[in-house]
Amino acid sequence: MSSVRVLVGTRKGAFVLTSDAGRKRWEVEGPHFAGWEIYHVKGSPADPDRLYASQSSGWFGQVLQRSNDGGKTWGAAGNQFIYDGTPGTHRWYDGSPHPWEFKRVWHLEPSLKDPEMIYAGVEDAALFASNDGGQTWSELSGLRTQKTAPDWTPGAGGLCLHSIVIDPLQPDRMFIAISSAGVFRSDDAGRSWRPANRGLRSNTIPDPDAEVGHCVHRIAMHPSRPNVLFMQKHWDVMRTDDGGDNWREISGNLPTDFGFVIDVNANDPETIYVVPITSDSHHFVPDGKLRVYRSRTGGDEWEALTKGLPQKDCYVNVLRDAMAVDSLDPCGVYFGTSGGQVYASPDGGDSWAPIVRDLPGVLSVEVQTLS
Repeated sequence: MSSVRVLVGTRKGAFVLTSDAGRKRWEVEGPHFAGWEIYHVKGSPADPDRLYASQSSGWFGQVLQRSNDGGKTWGAAGNQFIYDGTPGTHRWYDGSPHPWEFKRVWHLEPSLKDPEMIYAGVEDAALFASNDGGQTWSELSGLRTQKTAPDWTPGAGGLCLHSIVIDPLQPDRMFIAISSAGVFRSDDAGRSWRPANRGLRSNTIPDPDAEVGHCVHRIAMHPSRPNVLFMQKHWDVMRTDDGGDNWREISGNLPTDFGFVIDVNANDPETIYVVPITSDSHHFVPDGKLRVYRSRTGGDEWEALTKGLPQKDCYVNVLRDAMAVDSLDPCGVYFGTSGGQVYASPDGGDSWAPIVRDLPGVLSVEVQTLS
């Protein structure tokens, strides 16, 4: 009998939510690391009881935590994230040069097959790797020394590497996304990178069609079709069918094409989910109505999913790492809000119910399907 574990990172700690395959009754454990910002919690596909958490504080800095028992106990992992010493700068908000500096870990991505291998995306934008379960780290400096790196500028949340997607059929192929530089692709396990932004357009930068400079909020892939990726950008929902060589807009009939999250149904690679946000200056859902939008056609045609979600006086945001899907059939979809609610749909989005309310603001949501 399968079960489900939902890992939630919040502004004041981490929570572990568990249920059976029915996904109707949930047990809530936490907070772990109470009072700390937990930017991301992620489990290893190769060893589901191996969990990692990125713990951050303005007072005490960055700490990476690891659990070997599904979140019951935790201990500090290795925390030496040091740029490889290669000199260089990126552009600051005003266009002036700014030295690279390490601030925090935004995203953790364990290997699909090796429980000891894990990647970390950090701010300022760089990619680190560990092959000993997070005890020691080395920078994959081919990204930060990519020829366009001096032209990268921070988004409103900083110069953060927030998305890491590994091709399950070709493990040496990876995609990452940086705000606000764009998407980059590697075909040699992260040793070298190239921009993958053709077709993106951003009217807020000097050259709207530039090779880099696009504020990508999130990318997602279905494991059966690694050449097809979906993107939520700072304005525009996008799709590529050729591994990032070309992108096209699929915003269609969405009420607004600004948002942060995007994900793909585990059982249907043409079914995708987004949560539209009012605008880039008003980070709350439109009209006070919390609506997830679903496309069953891979974009362009969207339907509002509202059953069980508040449809008046709701002004929450859903951040870029705060949506996940499980691999059961029907697919479960989960998301967390800035108001501290975590919602779950056990039927692919047809109906929703809160797993838990009144947590601190949710920063990330991940899910594990356990056998």
